[in-house]
Amino acid sequence: MKIRWNHRYVQLGVTAFLVIAASILFYYGIFHMKSLITGIKTFFGIMAPIIYGAAIAYLLTPIVNFLERKIIFPIFEKRNKTLQKKGRKVVRWICVILSVFLMFLVIYALVMMILPQLIRSIMNIIYSFPHYVSVVENWLNSVVEKGWKLNPDMISQINQYSSRLQEYLTNTILPQMQFMMKNISASFLDLLVFLKNFLIGAIVSLYILADKEGFVAKAKMAVYAVLPTKWATFLVHSMRFTHKTFGGFISGKILDSAIIGVLCYVGTSIIGTPYAILVSVIVGVTNVIPFFGPYLGAVPCFLLILLVDPIQSLYFLIFILILQQFDGNILGPKILGESTGLSSFMVIVAIMVGGGLFGVPGMIVGVPVFAVLNAAVWKLIGRSLDEKDMSADAEFYRDIDCVDPVSGKVLPMPVKKSVSKAQEVTVKAEKNRIWSGAWDEIKRMFTFLVKFIQAKYIGFRLKQKNRRRRRKNRL
Repeated sequence: MKIRWNHRYVQLGVTAFLVIAASILFYYGIFHMKSLITGIKTFFGIMAPIIYGAAIAYLLTPIVNFLERKIIFPIFEKRNKTLQKKGRKVVRWICVILSVFLMFLVIYALVMMILPQLIRSIMNIIYSFPHYVSVVENWLNSVVEKGWKLNPDMISQINQYSSRLQEYLTNTILPQMQFMMKNISASFLDLLVFLKNFLIGAIVSLYILADKEGFVAKAKMAVYAVLPTKWATFLVHSMRFTHKTFGGFISGKILDSAIIGVLCYVGTSIIGTPYAILVSVIVGVTNVIPFFGPYLGAVPCFLLILLVDPIQSLYFLIFILILQQFDGNILGPKILGESTGLSSFMVIVAIMVGGGLFGVPGMIVGVPVFAVLNAAVWKLIGRSLDEKDMSADAEFYRDIDCVDPVSGKVLPMPVKKSVSKAQEVTVKAEKNRIWSGAWDEIKRMFTFLVKFIQAKYIGFRLKQKNRRRRRKNRL
């Protein structure tokens, strides 16, 4: 027996089921928020290697494309050889392995450059601390020898602060040592988990890069299978625009930061800055963060150099200011151009929101994400204005007052009526008369206030004299 389906009732049933399911999920999300957050964290913890692999593959895609199109394929074209499907797969795997190897080589080089100088700087600070203490002691001894005496209040405050410091060390720091050790061990375990996820992600990225066109084709096929053709095409175009904006910004920012790091190393080596490699790497890495990155990198470097050589720290500060001006006005616009389409205000908002939600990665990714959202919103606004037969240019709305809701006509800004010279003279005379009258009234009130205060003061003095006379008469 063939069942006849009533599509209207089927749609109503599916809608009712979705509404009930959404209500249950909403209730669970509101009243079991901790469990929901724990579940989300567990899910992302399980998916972390795949997420890392996708991120690594996305960042290494330009390198793979460069090796294929600029190095490997031109070699075969010069020899008049065409690669078959298997040959192209072999070339792709070679380029992928070279890209991942290059990534690990760069990470190893950065670690080997930073770690020794970082350990050396920490050891120098530790070894120099007794020197700073001896300098303070010598200064105090010279003060005592010259016959200067400290204020007793200052001595009591010093004793009070020293006793408070001792109490803080004994009552607060020492009991928390066990808690601090737990935090250190937890941080070490988090580092091991990150390294494990990163290594697995690097392996996953090999397979993603080897068949990246296949993954994109399957994603398009799934989108067109699930969504209507109109919305599927809109989603494909949106994702292509997202890739263009996001990829262009990230790759351009990495290239810009690498150039700034090299220029910083050359400049600091010329002026003789201590820890030139460490400082240059910090400046280059933090330069990836838009707007705030240069300052976040320059401040710790300045303090580190200040402990070693104060004069060199001043030279370094001047050099960094010049370098950042060069980056912000010449190098950055040359590489990035107008890839984001955001104003300076929107860049700051994107960095603040992204950093508040996701920390340092959010500060880096926040700008391109906001750029994509900004473009999507303005695209929807433009489409809505086109449906209303109105201009989508913001400059058009500077010179109009409003749009008449009945007729739909654009009403211009009201023009000020022209005034004759005689009317201008009359208006000025009236204004002067009003201002002079107001000024006279202010002077009159001020004079009255002064006289009132004088009278009150004289009366107060007379009362005091009378009281003194009465006291004398009583005595």
